[in-house]
Order: sequence, then C-alpha cells, then structure tokens
Amino acid sequence: MTRRILVFLLTFTAGAIAGHVAIPGIGGHFAQSDVVLAQTAHKPLMITRLYMGPDNQTHAEEIELKFTPGNPAEVAKMMQVSGAELHRTAGGSVDDWHRAPRRQYVITLSGRGEVEVAGGKKISMGPGHIDLVEDTTGKGHITKVLGTEDRVTLQLPLADQSGR
Repeated sequence: MTRRILVFLLTFTAGAIAGHVAIPGIGGHFAQSDVVLAQTAHKPLMITRLYMGPDNQTHAEEIELKFTPGNPAEVAKMMQVSGAELHRTAGGSVDDWHRAPRRQYVITLSGRGEVEVAGGKKISMGPGHIDLVEDTTGKGHITKVLGTEDRVTLQLPLADQSGR
C-alpha cells in the first residue's frame, strides 16, 4: 500500500513539474499575441460633423478622433467647451429644418435619433454617438427622435463660436 502511494505521489509530482515547465511556455506564446492584438485592434472613434457647404446646405462628414498614448489611458483632445447642458426630447418628436443654435458637441446618452441633411442623407444616432454641430447658417437639418423612448443628449457649447 505504501509503495502504491509512493508511486502515485512520484507520478503526480513529475506531472506537475512537467506541466509547470511546459504550459507557461505555451501560455506565454498565446498571451504575447493577445497583447499585440489588443494593442492594434482599437476600434476607431468617429464624430459626425454637420457643417454648411458652399451650396448653403448642411452636409455631414465622419471625422476620426486621434488618440495619443498615455498612462493609464490614451487621450483625444477635443475643442474647448464653455459649459454643459442635458436635453431630453420626447420619443417621436420631429424638429423640422432648423440651424444649430451655436457650435456644439451633441452626445446621445440614451434613446435613438436621426439627422437628415442635404440630399436626404440620414445619420442614425444612438447612445455614445457624438456630433459636432456647426451648421449655424444656411438651411440646416431635420432632427427626429426615433421610437417612443425619450432621447437624452449632453450638449457642450464650444468656447470658440467663430468657426474654423
């Protein structure tokens, strides 16, 4: 009986040593490629910019925010703001053709919306969507709140209202 226990312990110990030596090497190999993948697989963060074109119509373009490395977080510098407002708009609301009251960021916190610009182009806005609204002149845009849920936005007026 003692001999069986001794053989079992030796077998167990040998397996544990082999596993400790072999498995970390394999795990380290996979961990390194995961780290590389995580460092290069950042999803771009886009802002929708609404602006007036030379045709006096509102147009939209997607702008990618550029992050600079930092520790513990990367940072993307945006334009200075002069304050902050929360707006809540009822589900199903439609604000027909209008211009932005000022240059501002509009960030959708909850609910779903849609902006229509020149040529009938429609931009969907859900939670996390960031707009840079600069069409303070011209025909403007249409804003709709889709569905029955209220749309809550964080509006951040830009400190520089003069434009680019």
